[in-house]
Amino acid sequence: MKIKEIPGIPPQKKGGFHNTESIKKFDNPEMTAQEFVILKNRLYSVNQWKDFCGEGFADFKLYDSSGNYVDRIPVKGDFIRIDIPGPGTLEAGFDWVKITDISDEHTKEDEFENISMTCRPSKEPAKSGKRYTAHFYSSGATSTFMISRGNTYIKAAVYGRNETANLDANFLDTIRNVVIALGGMIGISKIQWKRLTDALLDF
Repeated sequence: MKIKEIPGIPPQKKGGFHNTESIKKFDNPEMTAQEFVILKNRLYSVNQWKDFCGEGFADFKLYDSSGNYVDRIPVKGDFIRIDIPGPGTLEAGFDWVKITDISDEHTKEDEFENISMTCRPSKEPAKSGKRYTAHFYSSGATSTFMISRGNTYIKAAVYGRNETANLDANFLDTIRNVVIALGGMIGISKIQWKRLTDALLDF
Protein backbone atom coordinates (compact mmCIF):
# COMPACT_ATOMS: atom_id res chain seq x y z
CA MET A 1 0.00 0.00 0.00
CA LYS A 2 1.31 3.42 -0.96
CA ILE A 3 1.77 6.12 1.66
CA LYS A 4 -0.44 9.10 0.85
CA GLU A 5 1.10 12.52 1.39
CA ILE A 6 -1.92 14.39 2.72
CA PRO A 7 -1.86 17.97 4.03
CA GLY A 8 -2.41 17.99 7.78
CA ILE A 9 -1.38 14.34 8.24
CA PRO A 10 1.91 13.71 10.09
CA PRO A 11 4.59 12.27 7.79
CA GLN A 12 5.26 8.54 7.87
CA LYS A 13 8.76 7.79 9.23
CA LYS A 14 8.68 4.28 10.70
CA GLY A 15 6.41 1.39 11.62
CA GLY A 16 3.00 0.62 10.20
CA PHE A 17 0.51 2.95 8.57
CA HIS A 18 -2.92 2.85 6.96
CA ASN A 19 -5.25 4.97 4.84
CA THR A 20 -8.87 4.11 5.60
CA GLU A 21 -11.51 6.00 3.62
CA SER A 22 -15.24 5.86 2.88
CA ILE A 23 -17.09 8.13 0.45
CA LYS A 24 -20.71 9.01 -0.24
CA LYS A 25 -21.86 10.82 -3.42
CA PHE A 26 -24.79 13.15 -4.09
CA ASP A 27 -26.44 14.78 -7.09
CA ASN A 28 -26.02 18.43 -6.11
CA PRO A 29 -23.95 20.74 -3.88
CA GLU A 30 -26.92 21.75 -1.72
CA MET A 31 -27.64 18.18 -0.63
CA THR A 32 -23.92 17.57 -0.13
CA ALA A 33 -23.60 20.58 2.20
CA GLN A 34 -26.64 19.50 4.23
CA GLU A 35 -25.32 15.97 4.67
CA PHE A 36 -21.89 17.25 5.64
CA VAL A 37 -23.41 19.09 8.60
CA ILE A 38 -24.73 15.76 9.86
CA LEU A 39 -21.36 14.10 9.25
CA LYS A 40 -19.59 16.86 11.19
CA ASN A 41 -21.90 16.33 14.17
CA ARG A 42 -21.25 12.59 14.07
CA LEU A 43 -17.47 13.06 13.94
CA TYR A 44 -17.60 15.34 16.98
CA SER A 45 -19.89 12.94 18.88
CA VAL A 46 -16.98 10.82 20.11
CA ASN A 47 -19.02 9.31 22.94
CA GLN A 48 -21.46 7.87 20.38
CA TRP A 49 -18.99 6.24 17.99
CA LYS A 50 -19.69 2.80 19.43
CA ASP A 51 -23.45 3.39 19.02
CA PHE A 52 -22.87 4.18 15.34
CA CYS A 53 -20.75 1.06 14.81
CA GLY A 54 -22.56 -1.50 16.97
CA GLU A 55 -21.41 -4.36 19.16
CA GLY A 56 -17.86 -5.59 18.90
CA PHE A 57 -16.47 -2.12 18.23
CA ALA A 58 -14.23 -0.23 20.65
CA ASP A 59 -15.91 2.18 23.08
CA PHE A 60 -14.62 5.77 22.87
CA LYS A 61 -15.21 8.33 25.63
CA LEU A 62 -14.15 11.99 25.67
CA TYR A 63 -12.33 13.53 28.65
CA ASP A 64 -11.08 17.06 29.25
CA SER A 65 -7.45 18.00 29.93
CA SER A 66 -7.95 17.32 33.67
CA GLY A 67 -9.26 13.82 33.08
CA ASN A 68 -12.97 14.55 33.62
CA TYR A 69 -15.58 12.88 31.42
CA VAL A 70 -17.32 15.39 29.13
CA ASP A 71 -20.12 15.21 26.57
CA ARG A 72 -19.41 18.03 24.14
CA ILE A 73 -17.50 18.91 20.99
CA PRO A 74 -13.84 17.88 21.37
CA VAL A 75 -11.13 20.54 21.62
CA LYS A 76 -7.35 20.44 21.35
CA GLY A 77 -5.88 19.11 24.59
CA ASP A 78 -8.77 16.75 25.34
CA PHE A 79 -8.22 13.03 25.83
CA ILE A 80 -10.08 10.04 24.44
CA ARG A 81 -10.36 6.86 26.50
CA ILE A 82 -10.55 3.72 24.38
CA ASP A 83 -11.94 0.42 25.60
CA ILE A 84 -10.99 -2.03 22.89
CA PRO A 85 -12.48 -5.55 22.83
CA GLY A 86 -10.23 -7.78 24.93
CA PRO A 87 -8.02 -7.07 27.97
CA GLY A 88 -7.05 -3.51 28.81
CA THR A 89 -3.71 -2.39 30.17
CA LEU A 90 -2.76 -3.34 33.72
CA GLU A 91 -1.36 0.13 34.28
CA ALA A 92 -4.36 2.23 33.23
CA GLY A 93 -7.13 -0.27 32.44
CA PHE A 94 -7.82 1.46 29.12
CA ASP A 95 -5.95 2.84 26.15
CA TRP A 96 -5.66 6.63 26.02
CA VAL A 97 -4.92 9.20 23.30
CA LYS A 98 -4.57 12.98 23.46
CA ILE A 99 -6.06 15.29 20.83
CA THR A 100 -3.04 17.25 19.63
CA ASP A 101 -4.61 19.14 16.75
CA ILE A 102 -8.02 20.06 15.32
CA SER A 103 -8.33 21.81 11.98
CA ASP A 104 -11.31 23.18 9.99
CA GLU A 105 -10.51 24.51 6.53
CA HIS A 106 -12.68 25.53 3.58
CA THR A 107 -12.32 27.47 0.36
CA LYS A 108 -13.64 31.02 -0.02
CA GLU A 109 -16.15 29.78 -2.57
CA ASP A 110 -17.28 27.15 -0.02
CA GLU A 111 -16.84 24.43 -2.62
CA PHE A 112 -14.58 22.34 -0.36
CA GLU A 113 -14.32 21.81 3.39
CA ASN A 114 -11.95 19.65 5.40
CA ILE A 115 -12.02 18.90 9.13
CA SER A 116 -9.34 16.83 10.85
CA MET A 117 -8.59 15.71 14.41
CA THR A 118 -5.18 14.21 15.18
CA CYS A 119 -4.56 12.05 18.26
CA ARG A 120 -1.45 10.56 19.85
CA PRO A 121 -1.11 7.78 22.46
CA SER A 122 -0.70 9.29 25.92
CA LYS A 123 -0.56 8.62 29.62
CA GLU A 124 -3.79 8.41 31.58
CA PRO A 125 -4.71 12.07 32.25
CA ALA A 126 -6.16 11.54 35.73
CA LYS A 127 -2.91 9.94 36.92
CA SER A 128 -0.20 12.33 35.81
CA GLY A 129 2.26 10.62 38.16
CA LYS A 130 1.97 7.37 36.24
CA ARG A 131 4.98 6.73 34.10
CA TYR A 132 3.75 4.69 31.18
CA THR A 133 2.06 5.57 27.92
CA ALA A 134 -1.36 3.91 28.23
CA HIS A 135 -1.77 2.58 24.70
CA PHE A 136 -0.62 -0.38 22.63
CA TYR A 137 1.10 1.99 20.17
CA SER A 138 4.05 4.18 21.13
CA SER A 139 3.66 7.92 21.69
CA GLY A 140 5.11 8.58 18.23
CA ALA A 141 2.09 7.06 16.49
CA THR A 142 -0.81 9.19 15.28
CA SER A 143 -4.40 8.63 14.20
CA THR A 144 -6.00 11.45 12.22
CA PHE A 145 -9.78 11.42 11.86
CA MET A 146 -10.75 13.47 8.82
CA ILE A 147 -13.96 14.37 7.05
CA SER A 148 -14.19 16.38 3.83
CA ARG A 149 -16.74 17.73 1.39
CA GLY A 150 -16.63 18.55 -2.31
CA ASN A 151 -19.46 19.67 -4.57
CA THR A 152 -21.00 16.21 -4.89
CA TYR A 153 -19.38 14.00 -2.23
CA ILE A 154 -18.58 13.70 1.46
CA LYS A 155 -15.78 11.54 2.80
CA ALA A 156 -14.83 10.08 6.17
CA ALA A 157 -11.31 8.81 6.75
CA VAL A 158 -8.83 7.65 9.37
CA TYR A 159 -5.11 7.89 8.65
CA GLY A 160 -2.67 6.00 10.88
CA ARG A 161 1.02 6.88 10.84
CA ASN A 162 4.21 5.66 12.57
CA GLU A 163 2.49 2.75 14.30
CA THR A 164 5.00 0.89 16.46
CA ALA A 165 4.37 -1.17 19.59
CA ASN A 166 4.56 0.65 22.92
CA LEU A 167 7.46 -0.88 24.82
CA ASP A 168 7.37 1.82 27.51
CA ALA A 169 5.30 -0.26 29.92
CA ASN A 170 5.56 -2.97 32.54
CA PHE A 171 6.35 -6.48 31.37
CA LEU A 172 2.83 -7.86 30.96
CA ASP A 173 1.52 -4.69 29.31
CA THR A 174 4.48 -4.73 26.92
CA ILE A 175 3.53 -8.25 25.80
CA ARG A 176 -0.09 -7.14 25.35
CA ASN A 177 0.97 -4.06 23.42
CA VAL A 178 3.21 -6.03 21.05
CA VAL A 179 0.46 -8.57 20.31
CA ILE A 180 -2.21 -5.94 19.64
CA ALA A 181 0.14 -3.65 17.72
CA LEU A 182 1.25 -6.50 15.46
CA GLY A 183 -2.39 -7.29 14.76
CA GLY A 184 -3.01 -3.66 13.94
CA MET A 185 -0.02 -3.44 11.64
CA ILE A 186 -1.13 -6.46 9.62
CA GLY A 187 -4.53 -4.90 9.01
CA ILE A 188 -6.86 -5.83 11.86
CA SER A 189 -7.14 -2.24 13.07
CA LYS A 190 -7.92 -1.05 9.54
CA ILE A 191 -10.95 -3.33 9.53
CA GLN A 192 -12.16 -1.58 12.69
CA TRP A 193 -11.44 1.89 11.29
CA LYS A 194 -13.26 1.02 8.06
CA ARG A 195 -16.23 0.07 10.17
CA LEU A 196 -16.11 3.53 11.75
CA THR A 197 -15.74 5.48 8.49
CA ASP A 198 -18.60 3.52 6.94
CA ALA A 199 -20.76 4.05 10.04
CA LEU A 200 -20.12 7.80 10.16
CA LEU A 201 -21.61 8.04 6.67
CA ASP A 202 -24.52 5.69 7.38
CA PHE A 203 -27.33 8.08 8.35
